[in-house]
Amino acid sequence: MWGIFFVCNFVESTEFCYLCAMKCRILVVEDDASFGMMIQTWLKKNGYEAVLASRYEQAKIEISNGDFGLILTDLRLPDGDGIILMTWVREKLKSKVPIIVMTGYAEVQTAVSAMKLGAFDYLKKPINPSVLEEKIAAALASTGDEVDATIIPGNKQWVKGNSPSMQRLYKHVELVAPTKFSVLILGESGTGKEYIARMIHDLSPYKEGPFIPVDCGSLSKELAPSELFGHLKGSFTSAIADKKGVFEQAKGGTVFLDEVGNLPYEVQMQLLRALQEQKVRPVGSATDIHVDVRIIAATNENLEQAIEEGRFRQDLFHRINEFAIEVPPLRDRLEDFDELTAFFISQANEELGKNVKGIMPDALQRMKEQRWNGNLRELRNVVRRCVLFAESENIELDDLPVFSAPNKKTVIATDEDDWALRPEHEKEQIEAALQKARGNKTVAAKLLQIDRKTLYNKMHLYGIEL
Repeated sequence: MWGIFFVCNFVESTEFCYLCAMKCRILVVEDDASFGMMIQTWLKKNGYEAVLASRYEQAKIEISNGDFGLILTDLRLPDGDGIILMTWVREKLKSKVPIIVMTGYAEVQTAVSAMKLGAFDYLKKPINPSVLEEKIAAALASTGDEVDATIIPGNKQWVKGNSPSMQRLYKHVELVAPTKFSVLILGESGTGKEYIARMIHDLSPYKEGPFIPVDCGSLSKELAPSELFGHLKGSFTSAIADKKGVFEQAKGGTVFLDEVGNLPYEVQMQLLRALQEQKVRPVGSATDIHVDVRIIAATNENLEQAIEEGRFRQDLFHRINEFAIEVPPLRDRLEDFDELTAFFISQANEELGKNVKGIMPDALQRMKEQRWNGNLRELRNVVRRCVLFAESENIELDDLPVFSAPNKKTVIATDEDDWALRPEHEKEQIEAALQKARGNKTVAAKLLQIDRKTLYNKMHLYGIEL
C-alpha cells in the first residue's frame, strides 16, 4: 500500500536541483524491496547518488565502506531496527551524518523518541513526496552545506491563469510583496498556497535570502524549540552538535509556516515571542539571536473558529494576519481549466516519456463538471494518469477515471452532531466533510467521529485525493 501511494502521488519537479544533489550520497535502508527501489529511483532521477540496503548488517557494511551525506532508514528491519543502526553510527563511528527515520502511523511516538536519541527527523508512511523533499533539504542544510537558499523549487511550475479571481489575487500579491507585512494565505488543500508564498518572496525585499518552509503539523511541543530556534551542543542528551534553527537559517529571507493551524498550542506562545521581538534563543543558550525574516503563513482551516474552540491563540492570529490573501479553489477559476490541463499534460509527457498533444472536447467537458475537492493537486494527478493510459495522440473520454456523478445528491448530515458515517454513503460523506473542513483532515475526522488514521484508510479505499 505504501509503495502504491508513493508512485501515484510522486510529482517530480523539473526545478528540483539542489546544489548538493549532484555530490550527496544517500543510503536508503528499507526491507520492502519495491518501496526501497522507488525511493532510490526517485533520488537518482533528482541527481543524488542513492544506495539501497535491505538489512541492518548490510547497512553497517555500506556505511563503513562509503561516505554518506544522509541516511534514510525504516524503523523496523528484519535483523534490527533504525534506532539500533543510529546508535551504532553515533557511538561506534562517531559520525554526525543526519538520519531520517521512516515509520508507519502506529509507530510515530517511537520515531519521536528516536529523534530525542539523535535522529534528525522522521517521515510517516505513506510518504508525501513534497515532505520528503523538504526534509532531505533541511537535513543536508543542517550539515553546513551551502544549500539553504536553493532548497525549494521555483515558481516555473506555476500556471498563473487569467480568471478574474486569480487576477485579483495577483494584484494583492503585488501590493503586499514589497512591504514587511506578515501575510496569511488562506485556501483549500491543493490550491497552490506555497507557490503564492514563493511569489511573494520573489517580489519582496527578502528575495536574495532563503525561502524555508515549515510543516507546522509535524512540530511536536517537545521538538519544536530545537527545530525553530536551534540548540547548542550538550543542551540535551542527543544534542551532539550545535544546530541552527529555521529562523536563523532563514536570516534575511522568508519563513513559510505551512498549515499553521496545526501548530501545537504549547508551541504557539514560543512562536509569538519570536515574531514579536525578531529574536530567538537556541535551546541551552543564555543569549538571544536577532533574526530579520519575513513571515508568510498558510492554512486551510478557519482560524477564527479554532480560536473560539481554544485551539489557536488570538494574539498569534493577529500577528500573522497583517494581510490576508485567499487562493480560490479550482471550481471558482474554471476559466483557467484549459490552460491548467494543457500545462499538466506537458508536464506528464516529460515525466512519462509520452507525446500526448491534448484532450478531446467531450473529455475536457466531463472533467470540468467534476467537484475537484483536491483542486490543482487532484487535477494534476488525474491528468498524469490519463497521459499514462492514453493510446492516441489526445486524451479521450475512455481514458478518464470513473468520477462520481457530478449532479448526484449527497446524503449528508446538516447537524454537526449527526455526521456519523453511513456505509451506503461513506464516500460522499467523507468528501463533504473534507470540503466543510477546507481540506483539514484532523477537523474532517472529528466531524465524521472517526480517528485520523481511519479517515486516511477510507480515503485510500475510495480513491479520494489526499
